[in-house]
Amino acid sequence: METSRTVWRIDRAGSLDRLRRADERLPPPAPGEVQVAVRAVGLNFADVFACLGLYSATPKGPFVPGLEAAGVVTAVGPAVDGRPGHAVGDRVVVLTRFGGYATALNVDSRYLAPVPEGWSFAQAAAWPVQALTAWYGLVELGAVGAGDVVLVQSAAGGVGLQALAVLARLGAHPVAIVGSAAKVRFLQERTGLPEACLVIRGGRDFPGRLDAALAALGRDGFDVVFDAVMGPGFKPSFARLAPEGRYVLYGAADFMPTGTSRGWPRLAWQWLTRPRLDPLAMISSNRAFFGFNLIWLWESVERVPATYAGLAALALPPPHVGQIHRFEDARRALDELKAGHTLGKSVLVIDATS
Repeated sequence: METSRTVWRIDRAGSLDRLRRADERLPPPAPGEVQVAVRAVGLNFADVFACLGLYSATPKGPFVPGLEAAGVVTAVGPAVDGRPGHAVGDRVVVLTRFGGYATALNVDSRYLAPVPEGWSFAQAAAWPVQALTAWYGLVELGAVGAGDVVLVQSAAGGVGLQALAVLARLGAHPVAIVGSAAKVRFLQERTGLPEACLVIRGGRDFPGRLDAALAALGRDGFDVVFDAVMGPGFKPSFARLAPEGRYVLYGAADFMPTGTSRGWPRLAWQWLTRPRLDPLAMISSNRAFFGFNLIWLWESVERVPATYAGLAALALPPPHVGQIHRFEDARRALDELKAGHTLGKSVLVIDATS
């Protein structure tokens, strides 16, 4: 039997102004799929970049944004196994390669995980993309170990907070970069990081502030830099990698347009003036650079269960949900996210009790 649902759909990428709500019918789940009544949706910068057509994985033509959600299983298709999270009534975390901005969806059962005990739907929807990004970038690529010093850009954002939680579990020492004094205070209250390890981004003295943070930790360079911003902070951060240091770049938030459309002149200038790396110089300095996009995980669904398990082994606390918006207010929520004024994760809720 078909199910009624509401989605946020964009007719074609290029402008957030094209995002519209629509009511439609959802067919029953196909073999290997489950149907989920969505209770909360996690918001990501990738959603904004996809709507603007600046994300390499953006679908062609009309699409529904959204990479993560949480809700309740309402129907199970044929050939779905009996693992936890695959039965009607189960509370589940959902990864979806677009399509998450919906009140109901069908999803391959392998993209699901049970909601951790005691978590709200809002916390569950805030968890998978950010936590998997932090885990993969720091553990799989960055190979962070106990005692390592790690620079975390945008540390007060969703991924940044998950990165700090991962580093705490690993016994590493973070230097947290944020965009304002208010975010410094927020991190001090939430994480207890010493003031010497909290650095405000930007300004001519930014390199000196990085040096001061390293000196406070008794180190000359970073073992890992974990960056989703790039921009002016890239060169001074890369220059301060220790021998055998790893620079992990998973985004370019500095390229975020200021308006509702792409803003081609500014983007063209940023593209032409973007940092360049010399591979031969990296040999002599004994440094490594990794770039990744978590969308690979959606394309390798057979790896999703093991990836969930690797993250679950860290037993991270529930994520910080800083902003909760009604599902109907998705456009306003994306504008707020794009402006860079958010703390922690932004979530849309369909049920006010989420």
